[in-house]
Amino acid sequence: MSLPVRQRKTMPESGPLVDPFNRVHTYLRVSVTDRCNYRCVYCLPAEGVAFMRRDRLLTYEEIARLVRIFASMGIERVRLTGGEPTVRKDLVALVEQLGQIGLKDLSMTTNGHLFAPHAEALAKAGLTRVNVSLDTLDAEKFERITRGGSLERVLAGIDAARAHGITPIKINCVVVRDENEDELERMVEAFGAHAKDTQVRFIEKMPFGAESQRFVPSQSLRERLAERFTLEPVDRLAGVGPATTFRIAETGLVVGFISPMSEHFCHHCNRLRLQADGELRTCLSRDDTPSLRDLMRRGDSDEALEQAIRRMVWGKVAGHEAHLDGDAFTAFEGVMTTIGG
Repeated sequence: MSLPVRQRKTMPESGPLVDPFNRVHTYLRVSVTDRCNYRCVYCLPAEGVAFMRRDRLLTYEEIARLVRIFASMGIERVRLTGGEPTVRKDLVALVEQLGQIGLKDLSMTTNGHLFAPHAEALAKAGLTRVNVSLDTLDAEKFERITRGGSLERVLAGIDAARAHGITPIKINCVVVRDENEDELERMVEAFGAHAKDTQVRFIEKMPFGAESQRFVPSQSLRERLAERFTLEPVDRLAGVGPATTFRIAETGLVVGFISPMSEHFCHHCNRLRLQADGELRTCLSRDDTPSLRDLMRRGDSDEALEQAIRRMVWGKVAGHEAHLDGDAFTAFEGVMTTIGG
């Protein structure tokens, strides 16, 4: 798929947050920590990761200030990520601050391990939706993939989200060759009973680290599902998200496919990533912007921060370099927990 073509020559100093390719940005992912209580085989090495010092992390007050500035430029949807966001102390306090900004949607991506005890408080604080990472429904395989995680606790977290109205729940399954590609039909069947408030999304593995070539193309997954179920295409709303979605006619379950490797969606990219250290990633593959944390701590005003953000977004590239060229592609530097998912 071709990349978007530059359409604008001059950076706007007000109005919607746009880049030179006329993509309007309405979605911000906010990483609150790079730490995680899991060590998933496709995400983190088993040991040897140097996590950020606490003084490098944005404070909750700094995060809330930045989100207010982003909201003034048209950001409507914010997703809290990590690492694993629930490992950071007093996360409910941050959700309460963000819940007062007036966003259309305030959601979270979590591995679910620590979610259940906090679900009620998070719902009251303003959390609207949750994505739960779940790559297998086999307890032994789950423990192996996560290097020690508990499937029982994750399922309890999903039940708690449902009980407190934090829906729809999106189950994110990263499909990794020779690990869990045999789980496809089982995942669809298991969540079919919760089709009213749950979706399942199968995600191609992104190219981080030595195992970068173990992704499974979404097209092959769709073909497999079509052998057992009737897949009805669901219209994709512009700017809503990267998933290509289908409804399973037999149960009503919505199934999505996120295909950053084989079916690029750079043309529709409306998202930005604020790392836990205040660096704004305008593209998953780019880490060359100044830290907004440093600008705040030196005393920059909200107006100065807004213009700095606009300049960063104006520097956004057409798309990432992990585009397939035969069987070759460029792996991204770093680990996903630093970037924020």
